[in-house]
Amino acid sequence: MKKITLSIAMAAMLMLNLCSCEKDELLFNTDDISVKITEGENWIHDFPLFLGINLKNPPQFAIWIEDTDGNYISTLFATKKIATEGWVSNKGNRRKEALPHWCYQRGIFYDDGLLLPTKEEPLTDGISGATPIAGIELKISPENILDQLVIKVEVNHSTDFNKTYPKNAKPEDSNYSGGEEGSGQPALIYSSLIDLSPGQSEYQLDLIGHSSPDGTDGDIYQDLSGITSAIKIINTIIVKIK
Repeated sequence: MKKITLSIAMAAMLMLNLCSCEKDELLFNTDDISVKITEGENWIHDFPLFLGINLKNPPQFAIWIEDTDGNYISTLFATKKIATEGWVSNKGNRRKEALPHWCYQRGIFYDDGLLLPTKEEPLTDGISGATPIAGIELKISPENILDQLVIKVEVNHSTDFNKTYPKNAKPEDSNYSGGEEGSGQPALIYSSLIDLSPGQSEYQLDLIGHSSPDGTDGDIYQDLSGITSAIKIINTIIVKIK
């Protein structure tokens, strides 16, 4: 059995088993590795409500581990909306364009044929929580898994439109991202190979591409020429090894 332990800096220590939605049984306890996301200037985004009133929204994101062959191991953290289908007034839109690379890497289908957790089958509270307003730090302690692993982060705002990804794009268009309340600019993916053997003690996750704009696949698209403000959602993601 693969085992991993996790503590979230802004929460009390937890010790629990994940639900059957996860592919591995994990335990949460202490820390040998920290994963720190430092917010960028566009971490907070204006989400339009009505009559010119905007809601100040932090982004949705997921943090997870893969092996060096790209096989999913387990999720470390996912924000509440994506983890519980907690979108406000989504009118049945499951927001498959929100974090599609993470969803496809997990590879878990739900009753409606989509890969996103549902209200009925959410991710456990141990690995999900409200999006912090100013970044996050996770501390993890891998046991009996791999000497090398890959940590990935995928991040996205709703209604983050620009000229390349406008709100009026049509479902048949290659830049369609879910409509007027969709993503706009697609989710961005950060990644780094982490070597747990003695040696390097600090890694920075690199921006390696974006996800499918409309969430119809789990591929990584390396062309970032149409991405503007979304690049400044995150400033840095630093992994430190004790």
